[in-house]
Amino acid sequence: MSLAILETGAPPPELLPEHGHYPAMFERLLGVEATTYEVRAGELPPDVARHEAYLVTGSSAGVYEDLPWIPPLIDFLRAARGQAKLVGICFGHQVMAQAFGGHVEKSPKGWGVGLHSYPVVRREAWMDDIPLVSAVASHQDQVVRAPPGARLTVSSAFTPHAGLAWDDGMAISFQFHPEMSTAFARALYDSRRDRIPDVDAAIASLDAPNDSARIGAWINRFLTGPR
Repeated sequence: MSLAILETGAPPPELLPEHGHYPAMFERLLGVEATTYEVRAGELPPDVARHEAYLVTGSSAGVYEDLPWIPPLIDFLRAARGQAKLVGICFGHQVMAQAFGGHVEKSPKGWGVGLHSYPVVRREAWMDDIPLVSAVASHQDQVVRAPPGARLTVSSAFTPHAGLAWDDGMAISFQFHPEMSTAFARALYDSRRDRIPDVDAAIASLDAPNDSARIGAWINRFLTGPR
């Protein structure tokens, strides 16, 4: 399978030497090698047929911001829908929802940080039989209206649209971050003490077991399953 990672954000510079960029985190999670496109620098594949699948990373940007690289990304995702498999994580989850007819806003609930648990509300073929998953969260924006043709897979009180799967079987997305290691999440929260309330509680929550490996296996099964 030919996977391209559409990189839409980067960790704080001081964390890069130890933890690397987001595409490297996804390659470790999925056990694959992927081609990376730096979307913020204007890089996108020349056509959607170049790769069989595309994964959109997280970003500190909001999908509603007036940034020059967001409209071309939305256009690309619309062209790729139904032609290639699509996976969105955090900002990727949000921009896919926005591109396909949903709506994203900065949530009045504030920051979602720490280890969050998400009940499974619909089990897809690429998921195993488990009642809930726990994963690292780091976001302020949320999908507040799901797009037509998308169904909930996981949902919590804090993040009602935490996971989506599209009816055509070609796209899935999650608000949480299975690619983030506990060590990276701890360092990321610590670097944002001036912005995140109750950061010590968020850091302490990371000591509990998480389901990153399980969610990585979900994504792998989706990517390698039938189209």
